[in-house]
Amino acid sequence: MTPVLERHEIEAFLAVAEELHFRRATERLGLAQGRVSQIVGRLERRLGVPLFTRTSRKVILTPAGQQLYDGLAPAHQQIQEAVGKALAVGKGVTGTLRVGFSSAWASDAVLRTAESFRRTHPGCLVEIQEVPLCDTFGPLRAGELDLQLTEFPMEEPDLVAGPVIFSEPRALMVPADHPFARQESVCQEDLAHAPLIAVTGDSPAYWTDYIWPRKTPQGRPIPQGPAFRYWMEVPSLVASGQGVSIASLRAARYYARPSLTYVPLRDAPPLDYGLMWRCDGYTARVRKFGETLCRITPGHAAEDHDPA
Repeated sequence: MTPVLERHEIEAFLAVAEELHFRRATERLGLAQGRVSQIVGRLERRLGVPLFTRTSRKVILTPAGQQLYDGLAPAHQQIQEAVGKALAVGKGVTGTLRVGFSSAWASDAVLRTAESFRRTHPGCLVEIQEVPLCDTFGPLRAGELDLQLTEFPMEEPDLVAGPVIFSEPRALMVPADHPFARQESVCQEDLAHAPLIAVTGDSPAYWTDYIWPRKTPQGRPIPQGPAFRYWMEVPSLVASGQGVSIASLRAARYYARPSLTYVPLRDAPPLDYGLMWRCDGYTARVRKFGETLCRITPGHAAEDHDPA
């Protein structure tokens, strides 16, 4: 008689098959440490075949495990979508959700979330647009956006600061021939020795000063270089030697040029990227999208190489 798989066994197996990492699968499902390994182990004993090959460095599917995954994954997705459709109708997750982002890496997270969100809430249209750094809270406040993933801090009385989704180390974007480019890292006091290219516009001073400070921690003034309104202006301004600018260290992967170098800013606090929405705009759509984003965004827990 063919064994009947319980729901928790199916979810645990699929999570490990997709993550190929027991700890990440456990975190993804929100279970206690070691729980997924126990569930999969019992399932293998009950089926009488190994589903995974485990070593100290990696986890891979066995041929039987691959066959089981190929059969279960599409069916499980269909079930999830059917449940999502029913819940969307019952809970009102329909209409249009407008989501903003301020950086390429935030865009990646939003796009991944939108893809998952559309599968479980097909009655809700998700529109995505970039938030200008020169007016980082303007589109949200004006009702042009319902939700956004942008840099903190946020201290606006009519807006709500949601959870931090990820944090990024800071770097200093400098011309490739700048003296700073030859250093392994720089400190905040070094900012007193180069014009800083910073944003201008309608964003509040506390926000712009937190990212592009006007003084060092010791109170030394930081020379001000040309101002920009949109981020895509910054690499060209820096590459042409008109100054340096603060950036996420991850920006080096998105805006690499031979004429630019990204030097870690070793003593500066990280840049936190979080969700925010209007005080009167916490709809079912906003709540469900935020929950989906928190659930699928990698990096909430430290990565490691222990597959068990």
